[in-house]
Amino acid sequence: MLKDVTIGQYYPTNSIIHRLDPRTKIHFTLLYIVALFVVDNLYGYGVALGMLLAITLVSKIPVGYVLRGVKGLVFIIMITVAINLFMTPGTVKWQFWIFKITEEGFRVATFMALRLIFLVTGTSLMTLTTSPIALTDGIEYSLRGVPFVRKYAHELAMMMTIALRFIPTLMEETDRIMKAQKARGADLDSGNLLQRAKNLIPILVPLFVSAFRRADELAIAMEARCYRGGENRTRMHELKFHGRDMYAYVATFVMVFAVFMTRFI
Repeated sequence: MLKDVTIGQYYPTNSIIHRLDPRTKIHFTLLYIVALFVVDNLYGYGVALGMLLAITLVSKIPVGYVLRGVKGLVFIIMITVAINLFMTPGTVKWQFWIFKITEEGFRVATFMALRLIFLVTGTSLMTLTTSPIALTDGIEYSLRGVPFVRKYAHELAMMMTIALRFIPTLMEETDRIMKAQKARGADLDSGNLLQRAKNLIPILVPLFVSAFRRADELAIAMEARCYRGGENRTRMHELKFHGRDMYAYVATFVMVFAVFMTRFI
């Protein structure tokens, strides 16, 4: 399941989505997230689904590969659905002992599950179509327009990108450590919730050691290449908006407007 996490990974193809300015994709993702929290019916999710399918097909990324990111979060989605399904007050439709399902709870649980799935899929598309270097530049340029943050825009962008890029790496490392512990006879899949939490201790310790070692190696590699962050740092390729970015912005605003209009259906 851990290998199914796609957030932070880059899927290289020669599509027009990959050639878009990273700022365009960052702004689209932010507007897309806002639009998802505006949705209050299935029509809105239908518009978002159509937009995601169009981007996936144009970007030439297999649909199954994009949906792999959802598989890695099935457990979290199930917990969220269960909490909203059984703890939302309203008109009772089914009850057994202390458990009851209300009409409002079923609606909230369904919408919450769809929202999580669409959030994971949409944000994964941004990282799948944007290289880590382009993502760093896009975040830095975007933060330059934020007061009190512009002075540290480069450092913040670099930290955010490294953290995002390390997610799949740490997932692979966790999977490797779990397989090694199982090969030594460790039982990680049985027992109650407390016992399973205790079983994770032999995994967390080597995982933290590995993460610190990777961070140290990355710092040494950056220093060996004479990396110096901060102001006045120049680039070989400066970001520039093109005509395709304008079309992407128009499509984004049309989607947000369409999602907003579904509230009146």
